[in-house]
This record gives sequence, C-alpha cells and structure tokens, in this order.
Amino acid sequence: MKTKKFASGLCFYKLFWIFLFGCVFGAYYEEILNLVMHYHFHHEFVWQLRRGVIWGPISPVYGMGAVLIIGFLGRKKRPDWQIILYGALLGGSFEYLISFLQETFLGTVSWDYTNEFLNINGRTTIPFAIVWGLLALALVKIFLPSISAIIESLPVTFGKIVTNILIVLLAFDFTISWGALIRQMFRHNGYPPVSFVGEFFDKYLPDEVLKKSYTNMVVIEVPK
Repeated sequence: MKTKKFASGLCFYKLFWIFLFGCVFGAYYEEILNLVMHYHFHHEFVWQLRRGVIWGPISPVYGMGAVLIIGFLGRKKRPDWQIILYGALLGGSFEYLISFLQETFLGTVSWDYTNEFLNINGRTTIPFAIVWGLLALALVKIFLPSISAIIESLPVTFGKIVTNILIVLLAFDFTISWGALIRQMFRHNGYPPVSFVGEFFDKYLPDEVLKKSYTNMVVIEVPK
C-alpha cells in the first residue's frame, strides 16, 4: 500500500511553504546585500530591516515571485534556456507590477531604478530580469526537488496543523501591516480616522513605527 505523503505535487500546501521560504530568503538576502553595499561605500557595518510586513523576516515580493516561477515553470520539464527566458519575463513583469500597484494605491515606493542601466520606467531593469531568469533556473532545477523532499517528509497530520497555524499568523500579519500602510496613505492625504480601526493605526502604528520595518520605503505624492 502506497504511503500518503504530505503536500505531494504542487498543491496549495506545497506552494505555501515555497512562498514562506521565498519570503524569508528574500528578506535576509536584501538585508545582507544592503549590509555589504553599505560597508563598501561607507566602510561601516549597518544592519537594516528589509521586509514587507511589520512582524517577522518576511518579504512577500520574493515569496510570490517564487510561487509564480515554480507554479508556471515547475510542472513540466523544459530546456534551461526556456526556464531562463520565461523566468526573466515573469520576474521582471511581476516586479514592475508590484512597483506600479504600490505607487498607485499606497503612495509609496520601495525601489527606484531610474538611474540604472536599461531600466523600464524605473520599476525594473533588463539586467535584473535576467537575474530573475537565472534565479528561476536555480529554483526549478535545484531548489524545488530539494525543498519538495523536505516538505513531503513531514508527517501528514503534523504538516497540516503547522501549515494552517502559519497561514493564520501570516494572514494576521499581512492584514495589520497592509492596513497600516493604507491608513498611512489616507493620513498623508489629510483624511482623519473615521473608525476605531483608523484610530488604532494612528496611535500604535504611526509613520515612525512603520519606518522601522519599511526602512527603504519612501512616501511620495499620494494619489487623489
């Protein structure tokens, strides 16, 4: 009798864990890269948080990028050049879209590539898209087989319980974090709170607190 595995194939639970690993990897990658770049230019070590939520080392852009790439490119075998090409298109397009949505609906930007080589409206660049393509190759050919084996080795009941708990915790984190950013946008646009929710965000999550988590986020002219 075949033993039932936890999160076999590219099911929801498997993609959630890939999302989570991508989020954590992205947060620490950005923080370590910033540490190295800051030392290179200023000759001092400075550790800055680079995350997309208030609590925890979570960068949803990297998590969603990993899910998109593996979800589209990890279901069947493809030659390496196709994975790199499609990964570059997916990653570059996703980065552009997130930048556009953040600027449009939150009145903030977290990256600006206007002065970078071969940039596309300052939201992404051709070289960075190529990096996404190479990352896609590593994700599909190296990361996916290894992480799948680890995830599927979890006991079924234990895996489901832990995953569901993490889903609830992340949903709470995302709701509070992005709710605070939306309230920040209205606050900068001169709108007073109209409910206890807005009052809560203004009191406990003002700009000074948000800046500690979103260290590279810049408030721009807020959309009317």
